[in-house]
Amino acid sequence: MTDAATTDVRVDLGSRAYDVRIGPDLLDRAGEEIAPLLARPRVAIVTDGNVAGRHLAALEASLARAGIAASALTLPAGEATKSWEALGRTVEWLLAERIERRDVVVALGGGVIGDLVGFAAAILRRGVRFVQVPTSLLAQVDSSVGGKTGVNAAAGKNLIGAFHQPALVLADIGVLDTLAPRDFLAGYGEVVKYGLLGDAEFFAWLETNGPALAAGDGGLRAEAVRRSVAMKADIVVRDETEQGDRALLNLGHTFAHALEAATGYSDRLLHGEAVAMGCALAFDLSGRLGHCPQEDTSRVRAHLAQMGLRGRLSDIPGDLPGPEALMELMAQDKKVVDGRLRLILARGIGRAFVTSDVPPEALGAVLSDALAER
Repeated sequence: MTDAATTDVRVDLGSRAYDVRIGPDLLDRAGEEIAPLLARPRVAIVTDGNVAGRHLAALEASLARAGIAASALTLPAGEATKSWEALGRTVEWLLAERIERRDVVVALGGGVIGDLVGFAAAILRRGVRFVQVPTSLLAQVDSSVGGKTGVNAAAGKNLIGAFHQPALVLADIGVLDTLAPRDFLAGYGEVVKYGLLGDAEFFAWLETNGPALAAGDGGLRAEAVRRSVAMKADIVVRDETEQGDRALLNLGHTFAHALEAATGYSDRLLHGEAVAMGCALAFDLSGRLGHCPQEDTSRVRAHLAQMGLRGRLSDIPGDLPGPEALMELMAQDKKVVDGRLRLILARGIGRAFVTSDVPPEALGAVLSDALAER
């Protein structure tokens, strides 16, 4: 599989339905894709310093060919940009650009930019439309789809935000070629998550095709993005605001967010790496509690190792707090209900479930053992 045709995944939310377009050369066609959405021929683009150097000129040229004027704001790259300060700067800039409710804001970048710009669009004039142009694998398969937007707080990740669906998502497979290997593999951590939570056949497909996908096969990359997005779209349509099934998409994330907070949202640990570690810890915990066969836990570990993905706490450079402190950070998670931590565990590969019945001593033991490997 070497070529990738453009395919659409529909997120069917009635009057707020939209397409996730997946394929090559979409950045070069962005102008003609976005033009039908516009009441007037102008957009505002928000991006970051890393992405701007690689992709902003191509997006602006495509918009210009379609007769669309564009202005751009470039923010610093990195997780620290998901902040009140950057949100305020973005909203004030959009107001200065006189962006109206009928206009469109374009988020050009990875998950940080997508989440921040989506939240800015949600609160600007009580809601303007926005288009996601995700430039990382993680953003293409996860954060650009489903309408979760927000910024981080000192108390934890993504604790401030809103549900605000995009008007269109353009997932250009070709831009993934510009990612550093570590960044691509971090995004792959979210791809693996989809197989683990609800599609054992997809996980087996990844075990077979993952190495070629990471090596650059465009067709395999497009298929992995399509299957991931299709699964997420199906769950989002059933449960847009995470009252039930959508919580399954957080497999590994409660562990991940605690680890990210413990490492200061820094390059010591990328989000997708933290998700991969969190998935492995969730399967370890599931095995200890008798929910999951040990061979499935071993398969998860083996595949992460096969891909060269950071999957163990020992892969994080520098010091980490102890298990009690990590459990305190986990207790700040959005999924805490009535003071009880809800975790996504598994009865096997492809069989995730939500539970609030996790003995603290079992959770502490899993974390203690994982830290002892360091």
